[in-house]
Amino acid sequence: MIDQAGIEALKFHGDPLADDVITDLVATDQVGAVNEVLAQFRANDQPVPEELPPSVRAYLLATDTVPDWTDLDRVAGAYDFFIDDGVHVASVLSFGAMVNCYAQPRPSRVLALTHRLNQPHRRLSETSQFVLNMMGPAPFGAGGAFMPTIQKTRLIHAAVRYFITRSGTWDVEADGVPICQQDLLGALLIFSVQVIDGMRRIGVSVTEQEAEDYYYVWRVTGALLGIPADAMPETLAEAQELNATLVEASYAPSAEGVELTRNLLDLYEKMVPGKVFDGVVAAMVRQTVHPHVADWMGVPHSRGWRRAVRAGARLMRVLERAEDRSRLATTVLDKAGSLLLSGSARVLCDGQPTTLNIPAELKEKWLAAGTCPAGRG
Repeated sequence: MIDQAGIEALKFHGDPLADDVITDLVATDQVGAVNEVLAQFRANDQPVPEELPPSVRAYLLATDTVPDWTDLDRVAGAYDFFIDDGVHVASVLSFGAMVNCYAQPRPSRVLALTHRLNQPHRRLSETSQFVLNMMGPAPFGAGGAFMPTIQKTRLIHAAVRYFITRSGTWDVEADGVPICQQDLLGALLIFSVQVIDGMRRIGVSVTEQEAEDYYYVWRVTGALLGIPADAMPETLAEAQELNATLVEASYAPSAEGVELTRNLLDLYEKMVPGKVFDGVVAAMVRQTVHPHVADWMGVPHSRGWRRAVRAGARLMRVLERAEDRSRLATTVLDKAGSLLLSGSARVLCDGQPTTLNIPAELKEKWLAAGTCPAGRG
């Protein structure tokens, strides 16, 4: 693994493969046409469209294979974890990881400059779909849809870098590159290490092997996103150490982070019916993030719901141990994640039909277990 100086240098590294594509498309005025073609490019085993410009085709062909160190058996192990706890991953990612992302001033400023402070439904929808595609039985193989998702994400990041660095509103020498490799590494640790930690904080049992396998899939994903392999810790324990020194050490209050969090909480409140539940979302966020982060991001206090959520976390630990034996336990454990995913269909796109797609085999298993929101209408 690279040293601290190498980690710091990642602030000035973008993604040359994707950056060169965006530079070419802007210069030749082909961005719109390429977007239309890529919108139909969704499956791992789908041939790269012939009508794409040479630079885009070359990029897609160069980024369509996993690293040679990838162990697909370990990836399969993570799928078993997703079958049992995928909705819990979704709920903790939504309540905790998103807010932790906003606690980083530099990435939050990037969102402000792209005018996405007031579009939490889009950010949550995109993040949710990214993770759902990762949860498929073979996310990197035939039948999956994760590889095109990753490739498109890299191009989106490159487009943001291109326009922000040329806008006159960003000082690269002082602040590094927008959506730099250090930012991507931080996001990877939030969505992996911190999601596992958050699940345990709300009472969901995660074994050490499950946690290792979950982190491993994110490590493969990070390499496909262009993060240098030697920048990503090999083990979960090393990742936890880097999370503390790189990510949590970067947390700080910012006007952008506070606004992003407020808009996100407003979105979640729309998913929870009735005034009687006002405050429960803020209490869930405070259960899954550190208290000082919640304070910095302006997450409201709700004493009654805070006590209820803490008691619920203790109850969930008891129920988790009985999950294999108790249908009631399973129902209670899955409620939070199910609410978020089914609520997405109503509000993520401001009343428009959601584009979220749950991988077919995962949906079938969740339906069989009675935990899939798609089965509730």
